Amino acid sequence: MGKIEWAMWANEQALAAGLILLTGGIVGVAGLFRGWEFAAYSIAAGVFVCLLEYPRGKKNKGTSVERTGQYCFTVCVKAFGPLTRNYYVRAFIHAALAVPAGFMLATVLGCVCLGIASLIYLGAAISGEQWEPILPRTETRKAVGESIKQPPQNPPPRPPAEMRRKRAEDLEGAAYDNPIKVSTNEE
Repeated sequence: MGKIEWAMWANEQALAAGLILLTGGIVGVAGLFRGWEFAAYSIAAGVFVCLLEYPRGKKNKGTSVERTGQYCFTVCVKAFGPLTRNYYVRAFIHAALAVPAGFMLATVLGCVCLGIASLIYLGAAISGEQWEPILPRTETRKAVGESIKQPPQNPPPRPPAEMRRKRAEDLEGAAYDNPIKVSTNEE
């Protein structure tokens, strides 16, 4: 059984937390709840978390699937270098962003989700993971037609090689003898 890549789970959790935080903030500001300033903060924090977490990181093993349109966000996140690559820093940032959101009912769920994401990022950092961007591949694949020089002439199953090389003049010698006895009677 392989090692769990915690950062992948933390990324999904943090993105969901950012969206929940953003939604709770919008509800708090639109409803002019008491302490709506915390809701306004939650809108800004939710947008920041979504921008930070939208680009997926590269997996250590297997294929990394990027999100639609994540390349421009990847370039921005990569520009901050170790501040965004190090998961200890991300865990601290998410924990710090979660605290003010806990003071208003509309944003408490986002606070809890962001706190959970922070703990998962801490686990990823302790296990030695770090964020690596998924960049477009520079190598180009060969077209399938170029790799096949001469397609097979006979459909499978083919007779053994020594039988295929016989000349067409000797029809009896070129015939393939089936080693398995075939009968037409069904018994």
